[in-house]
Amino acid sequence: MLNINELYEGQQVYVIYRNPHTPTVSTIQEATIARDPMNPQQLSLLLYDFYHPIDEDDAIFASQASAETLYDEFMM
Repeated sequence: MLNINELYEGQQVYVIYRNPHTPTVSTIQEATIARDPMNPQQLSLLLYDFYHPIDEDDAIFASQASAETLYDEFMM
């Protein structure tokens, strides 16, 4: 997993995303690190055209393969 202090604007990352409508369903999604338009000092995940604040407990990965490894370990 990536350290949130090492993230930079424009970086392509992969996240394990839990479906808000079906909490038991999670997928690996590609996201972009972007400035939050409501708070330009804060970096956010741009995912599905929405800005999500980055939290310490977010699972953010540099590659899809590394995300899949952790996903398989905990979700299967």
